[in-house]
Amino acid sequence: MEFTAQEKYEFKRLLDDLRSKTGRGTELISLYIPPDKQISDVSSQLREEYGQASNIKSRVTRLNVQSALESAMSRLRLIPKPPDNGVVIFIGNVDVGANKTEMYSAALEPPDPITTYRYHCDSSFLLEPLEEMLADKKTYGLIVLDRREATVGMLRGKYVIPLKHLTSTVPGKQRKGGQSSHRFQQLRLIAIHDFYKRIGESANEAFLAVDPKDLQGILIGGPSPTKEEFMDGGFLHHELQHKVVDALDVSYTDESGLNELVDAAQDRLLDLEVTQDKILMRRFMKELVSDRGLASYGDKEVRHNLELGAVDTLLLSDDLRKTRAHIVCSNRSCDFSEDQTRSATSPPPGNCLKCGSPLSIDQEEDIIADFSRLADQSGATVKIISSEFEEGAQLYKAFGGIAAILRYRTGHQ
Repeated sequence: MEFTAQEKYEFKRLLDDLRSKTGRGTELISLYIPPDKQISDVSSQLREEYGQASNIKSRVTRLNVQSALESAMSRLRLIPKPPDNGVVIFIGNVDVGANKTEMYSAALEPPDPITTYRYHCDSSFLLEPLEEMLADKKTYGLIVLDRREATVGMLRGKYVIPLKHLTSTVPGKQRKGGQSSHRFQQLRLIAIHDFYKRIGESANEAFLAVDPKDLQGILIGGPSPTKEEFMDGGFLHHELQHKVVDALDVSYTDESGLNELVDAAQDRLLDLEVTQDKILMRRFMKELVSDRGLASYGDKEVRHNLELGAVDTLLLSDDLRKTRAHIVCSNRSCDFSEDQTRSATSPPPGNCLKCGSPLSIDQEEDIIADFSRLADQSGATVKIISSEFEEGAQLYKAFGGIAAILRYRTGHQ
């Protein structure tokens, strides 16, 4: 199943929340139930686990594990059969601080089908199978080469992953004394052929290991005529040869050449989210320094521009972990209230500026949901930008994860 950017963000937040939960011992249960698994079989195994849990030496851990198993069995009674993609259940006593624990329980249908039944009991929840589903599986093979060196890598989702760097033994164009020009040229051509063969073997090993349905294509970069010689020489496996989608000029053939190749191939990669995100971020950066100045960043400034209806495209980092809270005075006769953007490290609201009574949080929602609602009201487009590439990381680190491309210039840039 393809995630929308909003769904991916919400799924990442869910995983962040589950990752933050820990148990005192090996007492947090993770159940991955495939769609074709009989619920009655799962319940039978949990009953067996309940019996075996009586052998746990620690009384507290034993009681917590048995309590979690009882809760899991109760939950299963509400599920006559697994949904289409199966179901994942997380359950157990989580540490809430101050030497206290409380029972936590969550069930969800994953975005992709579960293929293997898993029962896992540990001090943390088992999240790797869900993290793998979150990963963008679209992959491009990358090769940059000249006659001196080459680098093989992959573009997986938004990540450029270097895999192998190779250097050649191809002699320079100036022959040593004592060699005939013809003999020297022959040796040089043999060395070039052997180097291309080594590059092909490294690329074949890397790219054939990728699921064919995930390998979208192969991009080759380098100077002419090197890249054309490699492409035409049959050095790639026949199953990969037809996957070559373009050969492009690049200046570098080390790891930086892989990034240069991805940038040079943007027209080919327009359907990839990473390319769309890069184009938007570059447009924002261009507006930021242009005379028109149709760019804005920061919570307060962007929020005001949204209220004015001036925002064309709202850019939000997927690393944002903040909320928008409505703060009210606990004194019912006082009408003081305000909205605040808060993070996990924000202090308590404090006391009322009007009457001195304690303030409390009346309502609170995720900041991306809050900004998305404001954008919907003004007809702005929302883009959640991944921080997994350079420009996306810059949005979070340099601009606080909140920026906008404007329709018209305002006094709040």
